[in-house]
Amino acid sequence: MMAFHFSEFFSAFIMLFVILDPFVSMGVFAGLTRRADRAESRKIAFIATSVAFSLLAVFLLIGDWLFRILSIDFASFKIAGGIILLIMGVQQVFGLEFKRSHNTFHSAAVIIGTPLLAGPGALSTIMILQKEYGFLEPLLAIIVVCIITFLLLVSVKKMPKFLGPRMIEVMSRVLGLLLAAIAVGFIRDGVMLIIQTV
Repeated sequence: MMAFHFSEFFSAFIMLFVILDPFVSMGVFAGLTRRADRAESRKIAFIATSVAFSLLAVFLLIGDWLFRILSIDFASFKIAGGIILLIMGVQQVFGLEFKRSHNTFHSAAVIIGTPLLAGPGALSTIMILQKEYGFLEPLLAIIVVCIITFLLLVSVKKMPKFLGPRMIEVMSRVLGLLLAAIAVGFIRDGVMLIIQTV
């Protein structure tokens, strides 16, 4: 039986929440579902979070296998993942522009699920977390983050009444700053691992 470590779960949860940044998705979701009724909005939110969960879970399960098959060393992957996250963090801090080329509700759900939620940064991070923490804590973190994201998306039509679009934007940019800090940590750790093996 696998032992549960709360500190590792909490660390994985914070990283995934910051990287998925549901506040960016809330803004996109509001725009894409402005003509949808409540039932349709819930369906889109469910599909979007299900897509994100499925991708993250698959990469959690096959991440170690991919490392071996592709002969990727952990240090190099951590540096590459850190660079991707740093770019994403800078984009969030200075304002993310999401181009919508699809207008159907199903397309909107898939677009939010990936690449907006489960993009390259999130997929890279979950593979790194799997190498560091194993399966249990990252999997529980994925579940909790996806549930919170779903709840935020379905309540997006009510939230502007007490948050407002500007507050959502500020929260997203703060998460972007945290994401950039996590990215720098990934890059630093990767460089240190390479130095230790030289």
